[in-house]
Amino acid sequence: MNSGKRAVVLLSGGLDSATVLAMAKAEGYDCFVLSFDYGQRSLTELNAAKAVAQELGVVEHRVLRLNLEDFGGSALTDHSLSMPEGDTEDAPEEGIPLTYVPARNTVFLSLALGWAEVLDAAAIFIGVNSVDYSGYPDCRPEFIKAFETMAALATRQGVEGAPIRIETPLIDLTKAEIIQAGVRLGLDYSKTVSCYQADDDGRACGRCDSCRLRAVGFKQAGIPDPTRYQG
Repeated sequence: MNSGKRAVVLLSGGLDSATVLAMAKAEGYDCFVLSFDYGQRSLTELNAAKAVAQELGVVEHRVLRLNLEDFGGSALTDHSLSMPEGDTEDAPEEGIPLTYVPARNTVFLSLALGWAEVLDAAAIFIGVNSVDYSGYPDCRPEFIKAFETMAALATRQGVEGAPIRIETPLIDLTKAEIIQAGVRLGLDYSKTVSCYQADDDGRACGRCDSCRLRAVGFKQAGIPDPTRYQG
């Protein structure tokens, strides 16, 4: 039975967004889930998103096609750029990583905002994190606050005094803390795909920044890593 409290949840199929969806569900929201095929290298994460959405029993799950690869500018969408790789224990590159997709979260949140208005939803949930991905300008608290201010000015709900909230429950958590929170909620992380270049079977490369952060997170959380790796 629907609770009447609605939220749009952005779900990539990765560890963070799956945790956010579980959190939104735990808070009693009826979850309307939005995923994007934006020209990213690995589309198996969308299969993971579908599996997670089904497992958690969302109200509706939509996948939108965007052609962000037409712009390029990121190792995730431009195959002429090499994917940053390194040893599992290495820290990701400093500064703004080559895996940053220009304006991605601005675009994603804008589309989520449109659906939230149609649904008369109270909130949008997004799995941004300023601890592990501090190099991404659109994962910072300042960006989220600015977008929320814009949304209040640009929407019917905002003008009528009930602005849509942008919920970021992971923003100050380490990867280990995120994993521990998800495990407490009963989330099955084996269904998630975080790798930037997973193969067609959803197996992770174990070398990209996302794989390295994920592996270290499970190690620090003291929880067995359920990730399936290539080779």
